[in-house]
Amino acid sequence: MFRLKRLEIDTQSEHVVFINERAVCEGSLGFNPLDRVRVFGVDSEAEGQGGITGILNFCHDSLLEKDEIGLSEVAFADMALSEGAQVGATLARAPTSIACVREKLRGHRMTRADFDRILEDVVARRYSKPELAMFVLACALRNLDTQELIDFTGAMVDCGSSLRFDSAIVADKHCIGGIPGNRTTMIVVPILASLGVTIPKTSSRAITSPSGTADTMGVLANVELQASEIYDVVERVGGCIVWGGALDLAPADDVLITVERPMQIDTEAQMVASILAKKKTAGATHALIDIPVGSSAKVRSQAEAEDLAALFRLVAQAVELEVDIVVTEARGPIGSGVGPRLEALDVLSVLRREPDAPRGLREKSLYLAARLLERTGFAPDAEGYRLAHGALDSGRAEAKFEEMVDAQGRRSLPDPAVFRHVVVARRDGRIREIDSLEISRIAKLAGSPANVSAGLKLLRGVNSVVERGEPLFEIHAQSAAQLAFARDYAAESDEIYRYGF
Repeated sequence: MFRLKRLEIDTQSEHVVFINERAVCEGSLGFNPLDRVRVFGVDSEAEGQGGITGILNFCHDSLLEKDEIGLSEVAFADMALSEGAQVGATLARAPTSIACVREKLRGHRMTRADFDRILEDVVARRYSKPELAMFVLACALRNLDTQELIDFTGAMVDCGSSLRFDSAIVADKHCIGGIPGNRTTMIVVPILASLGVTIPKTSSRAITSPSGTADTMGVLANVELQASEIYDVVERVGGCIVWGGALDLAPADDVLITVERPMQIDTEAQMVASILAKKKTAGATHALIDIPVGSSAKVRSQAEAEDLAALFRLVAQAVELEVDIVVTEARGPIGSGVGPRLEALDVLSVLRREPDAPRGLREKSLYLAARLLERTGFAPDAEGYRLAHGALDSGRAEAKFEEMVDAQGRRSLPDPAVFRHVVVARRDGRIREIDSLEISRIAKLAGSPANVSAGLKLLRGVNSVVERGEPLFEIHAQSAAQLAFARDYAAESDEIYRYGF
């Protein structure tokens, strides 16, 4: 038997078990590194018992004694035993649902029962990181057919809990991503809430981008609310903007994201299932999906956008969710800031009606808010823009946003980044397009979103006329090394800004 020890190691949703290598050698336990093991025990003080399955790692005496077994943070939490409890360990079998994943890789179809089994094991954290990656790649390389996608989405909805609100109509919106600075949610939500629409918005953190809505909102307010706190905020304010990962809404998606992020994979199937499952479990009755189209967006053509929109509608109907799809043009970032703090400043400038507020961010937000108002019946056709415009320009949306921030828990705006570098134009001309992928890479190299003040600020946007040597954008970083990474990459990139008509 061993003594249980909590190790403050964040393993991104994976159960990891640590054991002293001398305990293995001297005890002839027959374990090898990366074996799957079952840790089990009884807590005499708490009068409870627990057990988890995890992946084994060996360590030295400086971390663990011979008679100790250590668990990563998530494994210790799921074990639900006190530190020091007596535990044992034995080799464990792989989840039987892994066979379904292997069959999919061989080209076989998966059924709803297969998805239910897989996601049950994923949520219980019985899959290792390589096995999670195998499932993500199976769905990516062996495209899911329509029925498989419907079954996958349904299984995602049912693998966790759901929010329920008293309102007959509960609105939500989502952008499929890929466009830096596209923080329309933080403007649309207070506009709609100020007009009486119930809109509890659960958002994600960045997967492949320099910031997600939850990252940006998290600069200004607490976004890690529990379900009871969300109900309270929505009852008081009419809406919220929170991180969905703090809840048990489609929890399998949150685990899968831990491998999608480093692989930078965001497939069509994963996207549709993830977005619609999150909307459905967040209690939405009506959702607006924004599909930006552009040469450096996730979706590159109108035809692709129409195919994706049709898929969203088909799956949404199957899970009984009303959706409205908008296809928007994307010739570059929306707004001027890229990175949590800089994007938050853009949002505040729009809500405060400041004269230099990013016009593109303001107008897109008004368009999306108008569309939602009309589709939910809160505005007659062709009247949504007028109502949204009035809520913004009267200051009602700003007041509602401030209420929301206070209700969720206000945070002080972080200090600006210490290190900065201005990138200048290499030629004269009119800016026709800005490469969103390259802008995102530069912002991430600068340290965003891990460093909330890092990122970049656009000084010239699409349709601007510039002369050689004029400033185009400014890189913000919290360390000299990160600034150098981003600056050097920008210097080597030839077509971040494209010129012409």
